[in-house]
Amino acid sequence: MDYKIDNKLIGFCENKKNNSIPLYLIKDINSLKLTNLISEKQKIFLKSTFNLELENFGFFPDEDNHLGGAVAIITENIEPRKSIIDQAAKLSAKLPKKKWALKCLDKLNDQEKYNFVLGWGLSFYKFNIKTNNKSSNINQTLCIKNIKDFIKENEFKKFCAELKGIFLARDLINLPPNILTPYNYEKIVKNCFKDFSTKIDTYKDKKLEKNFPLINFVGRSSENKPLLLDIKWSKSKKNTFPNITLIGKGVTFDSGGLDVKPSSGMMLMKKDMGGSAVVLGIAYALISINCPVNLRVILPMAENSISEKSMRPLDVIYARNNTPVEIGNTDAEGRLLLADALTFSQENDVKSDFVIDFATLTGAARVALGTELPALFTNDNDLGERIINEGKEQIDPMWELPLFPPYERYLENKYDALSSTGSAGTGGAITAALFLKKFVDTDTKWAHVDLMAWNTSGRPGFPVGGEAMGLRNIVNMIIKYCNQK
Repeated sequence: MDYKIDNKLIGFCENKKNNSIPLYLIKDINSLKLTNLISEKQKIFLKSTFNLELENFGFFPDEDNHLGGAVAIITENIEPRKSIIDQAAKLSAKLPKKKWALKCLDKLNDQEKYNFVLGWGLSFYKFNIKTNNKSSNINQTLCIKNIKDFIKENEFKKFCAELKGIFLARDLINLPPNILTPYNYEKIVKNCFKDFSTKIDTYKDKKLEKNFPLINFVGRSSENKPLLLDIKWSKSKKNTFPNITLIGKGVTFDSGGLDVKPSSGMMLMKKDMGGSAVVLGIAYALISINCPVNLRVILPMAENSISEKSMRPLDVIYARNNTPVEIGNTDAEGRLLLADALTFSQENDVKSDFVIDFATLTGAARVALGTELPALFTNDNDLGERIINEGKEQIDPMWELPLFPPYERYLENKYDALSSTGSAGTGGAITAALFLKKFVDTDTKWAHVDLMAWNTSGRPGFPVGGEAMGLRNIVNMIIKYCNQK
């Protein structure tokens, strides 16, 4: 499939005074009384027609009784679903499809302005299986008289990169599994990053079988063969920037293997590559803004299918680092991909400042935290605090769960092999993270994100379907980390 990142940012336009209608943002209803930009007659119309404090927005006519403008109340709130991001997305969905000239009657801080344009932009996302058809029938745009008067130019550039990264991740997750096979995924990745000076190495066939036995073992049962992508990018050839590695689980479809899922459990399994999609979105955003980082992205890709080559429960396979791994439930395949990828990520001569992996790994994390809050595990307190704090600031939260050492006993067996799933019937997200930790060197700073990557219910800006959970969190955390070095 010839997938491309849209260069045109839907929902925004250049400054064109013609045919644009004023959209006034206020924080306080009393600000309407003080402004002379809206006539007394229009103020009376607003007051008599709309309950602004309840509905948060209203329209007023011009002298010819046509649409003269709109007023929206923006309320500062850091709670997900109530934030300015959500408020702006809802406003965009409610307003008529016109060109709107944004004007602030009250002062918004930089983060509030950023969140407003982000919410507005998110409201225009719509997945379409037809390529190059995302902008059809969309003519509602936001015109800002002077971008520097509302949001700083460098911040707008970052916003554009983030939004495109989010849309990329969503599109990848939403693609059907017969299109997003591992080999097609490779083509899409190369196409998306062809305008950047990235170095992309592919491991497949005999090369994969020799170097990544666990990844090959998972994917060998499918006609769509597995592979691993190793993507490297740096702002400069001089190795003076932080070295950061991101790993994303890329199971393009998960049948469960011989421990086959019921039909209801298989319906959303095209999203089992959600970790890889979020990682690619993060990488796209960071590279687009020329972040001062040496970035490495590792994507193990496979389809967990059923055939005469399927892995079996209690099979033992030696991982890349020669750890014997006993297969537990064959539906727990993602951790096998990540195990080899984690080992590979630490074999560089230059050590990473930290490694973060993203994976739709366990249902247990969803039971613990629900579908909207990713679980975070880390072996480094500073890295964990950076991620948690950035999640709060960006309204893209995660919740830390413990790497509880006593549960490591569940991964042991009498054959001196490491069980992939363990013997406990509870604490599945923790035992999965502890399994991954076995492939992380003691001196490697590492974080593991277990996420849903899917909106089970829709709202403006966040439709049902693939979701780039944690993307903005990690993008901004990395930017701040790199700029401090």
